[in-house]
Amino acid sequence: MPHFMKKRDHYLKIVEWSDDDQCYVGSIPGWIGKCCHGDNEEDVYRQLCQILDEWIEIYEKDEILLPASISDKKYWHPSFSV
Repeated sequence: MPHFMKKRDHYLKIVEWSDDDQCYVGSIPGWIGKCCHGDNEEDVYRQLCQILDEWIEIYEKDEILLPASISDKKYWHPSFSV
């Protein structure tokens, strides 16, 4: 892992608008799920990163293997061009 990357950088973080809740909702698919919300997209993203950092710290303290990260996955779609 390059020294400038944080462990959280390996996980997909999604902030999306929820019509049902009328606010932004943050989630980490495949691990934490929906875990924070708010009126400001950037604030929700910051909350999401903090939550992820805390979960990583807890897992490492308890010597629990971290879930597979998105960096290990290969994505391909015919419309992608390189």
